[in-house]
This record gives sequence, structure tokens and C-alpha cells, in this order.
Amino acid sequence: MDPLKKNRISNTELFVTSIGFGAATLGNLYKRVEEEQALATLESVFDLQLNYLDVAPYYGYGLAEERVGKILSQLPRNDFVISTKVGRLIRDEGVHDTEVFVGGNKEGIIYDLSRDGVLRSIDESLNRLKIDSIDIIFMHDPDTHPEGREKGYKVAIEEAYPTIHDLRSQGVIKAIGAGMNESEMLIQFAKNGDFDCFLLAGRYTLIDHESLEELLPLCVEKNISISLGGAYNSGILASDLKDPKRLKFNYTDASQEILEKAKKIKDVCDQYNISLKAAALQFVYAHPAVASVIIGASSPDRVKENFQMASEPIPSEFWMQLKRNNLIPEHAPTPN
Repeated sequence: MDPLKKNRISNTELFVTSIGFGAATLGNLYKRVEEEQALATLESVFDLQLNYLDVAPYYGYGLAEERVGKILSQLPRNDFVISTKVGRLIRDEGVHDTEVFVGGNKEGIIYDLSRDGVLRSIDESLNRLKIDSIDIIFMHDPDTHPEGREKGYKVAIEEAYPTIHDLRSQGVIKAIGAGMNESEMLIQFAKNGDFDCFLLAGRYTLIDHESLEELLPLCVEKNISISLGGAYNSGILASDLKDPKRLKFNYTDASQEILEKAKKIKDVCDQYNISLKAAALQFVYAHPAVASVIIGASSPDRVKENFQMASEPIPSEFWMQLKRNNLIPEHAPTPN
């Protein structure tokens, strides 16, 4: 896997590197990241010539966008592709979950996928990012709408989507998408809208193959590019598995079943002297729907490590062994 290979987002003129950077960690996701370290982390992304960053107002209640903006404002606009999200507005009266984003900005979030909410969100993101245009806009987690999934889908497809579609038609943005931690609603979007890309988090990994049967083939058919987040499934696939009590899977404590599957995959990795992180990263990128794998990091060393994991040699026999052991589906695409 070449981390610097640039892949086209659908039929747009956007080309993103195979490895992208997810900035949620810089919003103090689960732990505080000091300003100097956050900015050094972002600088390391561009030092490695990665060009794709994904962020959202929700990440640190504006803090991640503010930090990203301090770096982007110093760069030529053609040097990066930036995606952010709509659906949550940062407001004093909003909900602030201190267990998810610790410290940092004190405001909270309110859900708003209305036309006015979308336009306000984009304008506020532009101010925080200190740039005059955003490349990709994702509708963010409509499946978690406080009034329920059906309400979330309805307001997303009837209000947010037409608004963003108009902005794309006017050339204000270059690509329209949706981002969430499940495949079911993305399938509905793919069937009922004209989307360029989806951000799929945690639903296609070495452990979780939920999206392999329907969503990913549908995206290939309809030329919807996937930005793949959560390749490490909240960290379990980025660990040595030696401390099960601390391992997370999809933001919660890993179950015994998940732990056992991860250990079986790790055993095969050890057999072939391969890093579990490298296997996790390169497996998801092998699917033809995936344009970029977005990885979060909170230090320059972690950014560099992820970059190295992308290019670690992995023999084809390793993937065959995983299939023989029924650890990944027989029909799952694997690296050549």
C-alpha cells in the first residue's frame, strides 16, 4: 500500500492520499492534548505529504477545527483536501459530554440538520478553519438524532441533503457525503441520493465486516468513494492485546467474543511477523470502494507510525491464512 497514492473522489476533481488524518483526537477525544502537541501533530501530517484531513464541529466542540485552522491558514489552498460535517451546531446551551471530549471548549452541541442549520454550520466551520472554502461536506450521524433514526433520516434527506446539493451545484463545495458508524442508513442514502462519498467508521475492519455484503458493493456500483474511519475499531486492532481490561471496541469495552477473535488474528500476524496495525490498515484499503483510510493520532510519532504501517510488506499467504482460519470472509478483497 502506497500511503501517498492519490485517489479520486467519485467524479469530482478531488484527489486524496491513501492515508488521511482524522482530527477528532485533537478535540481532546477521551484525553487532553496540549495545543503545542496538537499543532506539531498536524505539521507532521503535511511533512509526510499526506493531503487529506477530516474534522467536524463536534470534535472538541469546535476545538479541533480551530487547531486545524491554525495550520491550514499557513498553507497554499491546493496543498490539502479538507472535509468537515454538518448536523451539530456549537452553542452555549448545548449538551457537553465531558467523558468524550475532555477539557477544551466549554460550549456544547445541539442537533440541527435544517437548511438554516447547515448553512450556519458551514459558515462557522469556515471561520474556525480560517479558510474560504471546504471541499467535502458530510452529514454527521443523522442516525443518532435525538428524536430517533426515522426523524434523523427524514430531515437529513429532505432538508440537509438538498441544501448541500445546491452548494455543490453552485461550486461552493466539491463533494457531498454522509458520515456515520453504521451501514444501514448509508445504504438508504446511496439508493435515494446523488452522493460523492461516505465516511464509514468502524463498520468495515479486520473484525467487523458489516458493510461487505451490501454497502460497499453498492458504493462501487454507484461510484461513491469511501473514506474509511475506525480501521482500528477504537484501538483494539492497534494494541498488543496484553491488557484486555483496557481494550475498546467501537467506543465501549471489548466483549470476550471480540477479544478472542482479535487474539486469533494477532496469532496469525505473529506467525508471519506482521504488525496487527499494518494488517488492519492494509486490509480495509484493499476494497475498491475505499479511496482513503482516515487515521487519528495525537502525536507526531503516531502519525509517522501509521504512515509506516501502510507500507509494511505483507505476503499474500498471510491473507490466505486468515481466510482459511475463517477470520475474514473468503470473498473479502485483500492486497495484491
